[in-house]
Amino acid sequence: MAALLVVGGSVFYGLNVLACLALRRRRPFGGKAPRPRISVLKPLAGLDLGLERNLRTFFALDYPDFELLFATRGPDDPAATVARALIAEHPQCNARFVVAGEPPSVEDYPNAKNWSLLRLAEQASGEILVISDSDIRAAPGDLAALAEDFADPAVGVVTCPYRAVPGGGVWSLLEAIGMNTEFWGGVLTAQYLGPMDFAVGPTMALRRACLEEMGGFEATRDHLAEDFILGHEARRLGWQVRLSRQVVEHHIGAQGFWANLGHRLRWYRSTRRSRPAGYVLQVFTYPLPFALALPWLTGGAGWSWALLAACGLARTAAAWATASLLGDRLLRRWFPLLPLQDLLSFVVWVLAFHGNTVTWRGRVFELTREGRLRARPGL
Repeated sequence: MAALLVVGGSVFYGLNVLACLALRRRRPFGGKAPRPRISVLKPLAGLDLGLERNLRTFFALDYPDFELLFATRGPDDPAATVARALIAEHPQCNARFVVAGEPPSVEDYPNAKNWSLLRLAEQASGEILVISDSDIRAAPGDLAALAEDFADPAVGVVTCPYRAVPGGGVWSLLEAIGMNTEFWGGVLTAQYLGPMDFAVGPTMALRRACLEEMGGFEATRDHLAEDFILGHEARRLGWQVRLSRQVVEHHIGAQGFWANLGHRLRWYRSTRRSRPAGYVLQVFTYPLPFALALPWLTGGAGWSWALLAACGLARTAAAWATASLLGDRLLRRWFPLLPLQDLLSFVVWVLAFHGNTVTWRGRVFELTREGRLRARPGL
């Protein structure tokens, strides 16, 4: 069984490399791409690491017709002060700040981010709505690239790949290495094997007509993985979900071990609830622990060592292909940490099979079988 998992995982790594090559070779839109009006929605909550530097990059976007909309749930949120100061500093930019207010109740809107998105969408005037998290740093050409992705009228949702940048500390570094190799390797391979039926934050864009057809942000008000649901619903309704070639920069926080473990468990448990079959098959993305165990399980048989070497080479090729596509430089410097990150990720994957609670923004929620959030009373 272990040998089959190693072989299957090595095949997955090979497909990962092919997926990277395919995206690199994908031809851009031929002819003059349209320039629809774009609204960038930025829901904020608290002072994330590097927030001011992150938000400042959006005022340097190079696109003829866009607006920036920032929101916090309350006027006294520290992020509101940062957003207002930047808006005042850039009067030439069409930017506004919105106080979203609190959701009607935690039972109706356990994912408060969706409440902010709903209020932002009410204020937005763009044909294309770009949802961008507070930990993203934009490049000047991001919106032009997204407009090109929407040149095909059948495209309803576009996801931007991201390059994770650690915030400091070994656990943040390991998570960034995992995102830039393992996580995006899986996403790239999935979209290579068939049409995408999901989207990935923290930067995604929706055609307003597509969003309205699925019921707006009301459709995701009680989902933790609202990005996945928006992409999944768009595909179900017949829209195309597209992975952009434009890579954005995702600055993750500096967390200690327990905070990082909780973050990973929330992420993995959400994936397990959103895509249960896919989560089980994710075992094929973790062949390294089984490859390392093979020589011990077989008493040092020569073929087990050969399979271990082949698996290691395949993992190396897939990691370099994915990191290169994303413009990542971490792997070059910290390559020896890759096996440690893979082992840690495998352990978290196993742990996430147990338990249905997540801690998010200081509250404890239960995850239902459909991936919906349900607040736990008294916690």
